[in-house]
Amino acid sequence: MNVRHLYVHLPFCARRCGYCDFVTAVGRRDQHGAYVDALLRELDEERHVLADPLETVFLGGGTPTFTALPELVRLLKALPPAAEVTVEANPETVTVELADALRSAGVDRVSLGAQSFQTHLLRVLERHAGPEDVRRAFALLRAAGFDNLSLDLIYGIPGQTVADLEADLAAAIELGPEHLSCYELEAKPGTRFTHAHADELARQGEAMEDYFERVVATLTTAGYRWYETANFCRDDRRALHNLGYWLGHDYLGIGMGAVSTVGGERRRNTPRLARYLAGDYEREVETIDDDTHARERVLLGLRLDEPLPLAGLRHALDPAGLARVESLGLAAGGGDTLALTERGRFLGDAVTAELLS
Repeated sequence: MNVRHLYVHLPFCARRCGYCDFVTAVGRRDQHGAYVDALLRELDEERHVLADPLETVFLGGGTPTFTALPELVRLLKALPPAAEVTVEANPETVTVELADALRSAGVDRVSLGAQSFQTHLLRVLERHAGPEDVRRAFALLRAAGFDNLSLDLIYGIPGQTVADLEADLAAAIELGPEHLSCYELEAKPGTRFTHAHADELARQGEAMEDYFERVVATLTTAGYRWYETANFCRDDRRALHNLGYWLGHDYLGIGMGAVSTVGGERRRNTPRLARYLAGDYEREVETIDDDTHARERVLLGLRLDEPLPLAGLRHALDPAGLARVESLGLAAGGGDTLALTERGRFLGDAVTAELLS
């Protein structure tokens, strides 16, 4: 095997945010060491599929930087080297000691979950960090030598106004991160968050298109490249790990709830911590046939600002649908490639659905 991307899931969090649907475990400090042991055991079992060297390693969660620092450092030092090593962090977890330890352990990119700079919106999201925590964490990471930092922002938050969004974008731009991820809030049906904010979520849903256009206009004017539907970068500092997903590369995921796509097979580990610690992965396995692979390549590839090569993918496209979106100025074909126009990118998934056979 020649898998060049490794995802490592660290599920521990200080608390669970109301809108979150990731595989997480609150607290469990006494189990952090055992979990790292289990990660390294799974890595040893799966190492044969990995290339040497790797292109990317990504530690996500959960809150990876909530993991006990000695265990986090032990894990990082045991992982295979890669050209890009990213760790997700919540602002309130970043200290001088943590920032220096990450840098010394080979991390060269940190993705900081700001979500918003507005105190009232952070309360709605049940985030613990405040705006000054974000700025302090960013400064500490810069002081530790990180020159590749990403910020996450969310829009469509209950109670958010256009002025709030513009203030968030201005605050992010002022910090000057190399990368920004700006996501629509996705509140899963049936959660306590949707019950608490149902009417306001409906109102925000009607404003999403306007918010999206404002995000793109503001960040591109500030010099960021809109290289993926929800992602922006300066100096071509794209998120190489996520780019691997969007380009349809195989990847190995380790940890509870982690997903892998390797050799035409997608599998998901158990989301149960006790089972994972015992080495019982209880994996769900899905075979990815050629049609599924082609459809996924179109769905993900058209999120990027670069033309999608169509070799081996044409059977996934509906010729009539392609003709319609081209005639409407939503997509442009170059014979062997296909790309959405700027207008098509704003409509995104609706255009892609029209294209797929």
